[in-house]
Amino acid sequence: MPRSSSRRYAEAREKVNVKHYYTLDEALDLVRETATAGFDETVDVAIKLGVSAGKGDQNVRGTVVLPHGTGSVPRVAVFAEGEAVREAQAAGADRVGGEDLVEDIRNGWDEFDVLVAQPQMMKVVGPLGKQLGPRMPSKKAGNITDDVGGAVEALKSGKVEFKMDRGAVLHVPIGRVSFEKEQLRENFEALIEAVAAARPAAATGRFIRSITISATMGPGVKIDVADVITPRRAA
Repeated sequence: MPRSSSRRYAEAREKVNVKHYYTLDEALDLVRETATAGFDETVDVAIKLGVSAGKGDQNVRGTVVLPHGTGSVPRVAVFAEGEAVREAQAAGADRVGGEDLVEDIRNGWDEFDVLVAQPQMMKVVGPLGKQLGPRMPSKKAGNITDDVGGAVEALKSGKVEFKMDRGAVLHVPIGRVSFEKEQLRENFEALIEAVAAARPAAATGRFIRSITISATMGPGVKIDVADVITPRRAA
């Protein structure tokens, strides 16, 4: 990290009490105040879950459509055939193809952020599994579907996937520091609702253990979980 960036981070860090748990409003104000990089930083949320990460029946994964999007529009490539090609193109897909698209990806083309596929196309997409890794289309993420047009529209309008890492933590972007505070709040609340709904049946005890929010280059701000968990978000 350049010296100027280190100094800027240190100054921002002094504004945050690392031992304090802030309300959501306070945390959003701090995140925007401590975002001092020379670009429109992403606002990220880290959620520590009370599950056993090594147990398959306690894996947490899902999607949420953020009301105000993330501040960036993903590049979406679609594996489709027949009428679905037109539907995907009309919905704004950046590229639509079949075996030709598979071949290009195999040869190194990667100008996409998300892949969507019709179920019947997975027989030709399958061999790309090792190469694509987590970017492979997934039923759980809603990216393997007959409604490819609807999937593309959802992704372009703010649909994001969340998936627990090995430390039982979710890392999810909820917008940019340039967003209005209310927009960030509504995106955050939509995310919490979706995470609570994805609670595995096998999970016991408190589900959402801690929440930290930060800008890309800013310090983490701890949020008081009790301030954002309501009775209908049983966590």
